[in-house]
Amino acid sequence: MVEEVTLSSKNQIVVPKEARNALKLKPGDKIRVVVMDNRVVLVKKSKDPVAALRGSSLGLRYPPDYLDREREDW
Repeated sequence: MVEEVTLSSKNQIVVPKEARNALKLKPGDKIRVVVMDNRVVLVKKSKDPVAALRGSSLGLRYPPDYLDREREDW
């Protein structure tokens, strides 16, 4: 999805309906603005930060010698 929005004179934007629906946003919800290089990502703020992180490291693999190198750095 690509939407174009306009920054108002008060530095505000309207989050497009499709984006609000995708994030299940309701009036009063908090969203986080994450700047990554030359992009901005909107993320719905979770009421339960532990639940929001649950499963985020599944499938994460480190090189075989990763721990050895980390220990040497200490």
